[in-house]
Amino acid sequence: MSIRSRITTIGIASALVVGGASAALAQDAAIEIPPPGPELCADQEWEVGFANLVRDITFTIDVEESIQRAADATGCVNLSIFDNELDGATALANADNMITLGAQGVIEFQTDEKFGLVIMDKFREKNIPVVAIDIPMPGSTFFGADNYRAGFMAGEGMGAAFQERFPDSPPLLFLGELPQSGPVPAARMTGILEGVRSIYPDLDDESQVVRFDSQNTLEESRTQMSNLIQTVPEGTKFMGAAINDGSTIGMQAAIQTAGRSEDAILASQNADSTFREEVCNNPDSIILGSTAYFPEKYGDKLIATMLLLLQGQPVPPSVFVDHVFLTLDNLAEYYPDEDCPALS
Repeated sequence: MSIRSRITTIGIASALVVGGASAALAQDAAIEIPPPGPELCADQEWEVGFANLVRDITFTIDVEESIQRAADATGCVNLSIFDNELDGATALANADNMITLGAQGVIEFQTDEKFGLVIMDKFREKNIPVVAIDIPMPGSTFFGADNYRAGFMAGEGMGAAFQERFPDSPPLLFLGELPQSGPVPAARMTGILEGVRSIYPDLDDESQVVRFDSQNTLEESRTQMSNLIQTVPEGTKFMGAAINDGSTIGMQAAIQTAGRSEDAILASQNADSTFREEVCNNPDSIILGSTAYFPEKYGDKLIATMLLLLQGQPVPPSVFVDHVFLTLDNLAEYYPDEDCPALS
């Protein structure tokens, strides 16, 4: 069985294994979120603020564009957009600005867990409903990743590929984390670890797992991995994953610069256009696959959820993305219009 064929098989298995762990959360999402449209407007216009995580990386650009499309589709949402710049203090200032400008509802995408309490206190004081993307904020409705499951898919696929490609090598795992964002995004990294451990049950945290702070950027991830790879003896095989596609591509850049591509396999998170362009156009890519979050579809559920909240209608406390572990084997199924020379 080929590596990618085996990944297809274990993708189904991971849904069963991790599905049990997520059963309670899945019940939260039992309330159907309708598509955005004029019928959700209740015959009035709504002022909604959106504070984006940052406005210059692929994933968040896709999210922002999808929210704007969904807002436009309703014909009643006036969307004001702010840039949190990956900074808690900036996010706090943006919260004040949204309140001043009269936002009736807010969609928050901000990375610093410590500022979440203060920001939410401001909105609660004004009775402004909040939907938080990917990083929970107390008292908000959560929208985003089923982080553990998303991580597990990637870890299991990567572990299986590593075992098949390097059957005589012990596992060594590098993880590019994002500690500042708190325990829920950290569950993504735990999922990756446990996915690998499903293939290598004796994986030792102390001697076979190396963690570093990716700071959510390609540049920092590349710098950290460049330093770490100098500690890995020539010929030692290893695998790695990071919190998002940019950070994983940064890991890959460090590995390739060090001339260690033949020793490594990587897996990623988000499967945004950065990942798809990489695996489609770089024949030397060592990124096996990426768990898809479909950021280009975020806006439909976000805007619909916000309109329901504004009208006092019931919504689940958590609305989750449907994940898929995306590889070259199934990319065309989910992105049929993608220009992908690797599939030619």
